Amino acid sequence: MSPLRRDLALDLGTANTLVFQPGSGVVYAEPTVVAVNGRTGQVLTAGRDAWDMAGDAPGHVIAHKPVQRGAITDFEMAVGMVRLIFRRLGIGRFPRPRVLLAVPSGLTPVERKAMEEAVVEAGGGSVSLVEHALAAAIGAGLPIQDPVGNFVVDVGGGTTEMFMVAMGGPVIGRALRVGGFDMDEAIQLFLRKRHGVAVGESAAERIKIQLGSAYPAADAREVEIRGRELASGMPKEVVVTPDEIREILGETVRVIVEETRTCLAESPPELAHDVLETGLFLTGGGALLRGLDMRLAQECEVPVHITESPLTTVVVGAGHLVGHLPEYRATFLAAPGRA
Repeated sequence: MSPLRRDLALDLGTANTLVFQPGSGVVYAEPTVVAVNGRTGQVLTAGRDAWDMAGDAPGHVIAHKPVQRGAITDFEMAVGMVRLIFRRLGIGRFPRPRVLLAVPSGLTPVERKAMEEAVVEAGGGSVSLVEHALAAAIGAGLPIQDPVGNFVVDVGGGTTEMFMVAMGGPVIGRALRVGGFDMDEAIQLFLRKRHGVAVGESAAERIKIQLGSAYPAADAREVEIRGRELASGMPKEVVVTPDEIREILGETVRVIVEETRTCLAESPPELAHDVLETGLFLTGGGALLRGLDMRLAQECEVPVHITESPLTTVVVGAGHLVGHLPEYRATFLAAPGRA
């Protein structure tokens, strides 16, 4: 394997972890979760296998999420997860791979340093950081080197970012610790309060995908949801409508839309004018929420385009930078200790 092929781009997200390898593309895209032996603390497996093992194995095996709101909350488990991913991809410790790590812009210097150190301890070599905004703009194929405004809204599982990018870097932006998981939690809370039924995280996400929207839909149909009745502990089916789900997702959607509008309003006028013509680009898993593009277009009064592959836009953009780390380090990349 050539040195370049050993380089990696890594997006260690709240919901999903993705790895891009030059020459191969996206080689890993699975949930950011590990299965842990509750007695010993050993990380047993990662990704979809972790959910399966936690569901099938004895009670001492539990599923754990080591990343919350874009930041590592359990360092050792994050290290174990990344080490397993490297092993699954056939990446040994010698020579160590050079890693470009995509990180949310809202992380503190301490949180950035923890991300870097986790990758190094897991077997990475030199680690450079690039902010999601820039990686997303590159992954979307935008002309970021030109003196024109490129506006990107990245809605992830635990964070949402909106940035104006021009002349090779972010000009202005906002970062929120709000995302798709807040929508899932709102659905769980609604079902508990309104119907006395409990559903798990995965079921709430499926309801969001099936019924969720940010804009009224003409073909809205009610759906039966199966959960566990709180009073009896027995299975119970309840009927839920798309209008109900849209209403309970409304607060999270409102925050995202209002912050996007504010960021656009605070952008330099000449760059904001470019967005009136070219539109903003919506990416991240949250971009798949039905009607979010229409809602943004209506309230921000600009065209909205969903990127070709919203779930992989960031890691693909970071992957395009991997082969150019020395020349772009000063211009593009975020320092681990930068505020």
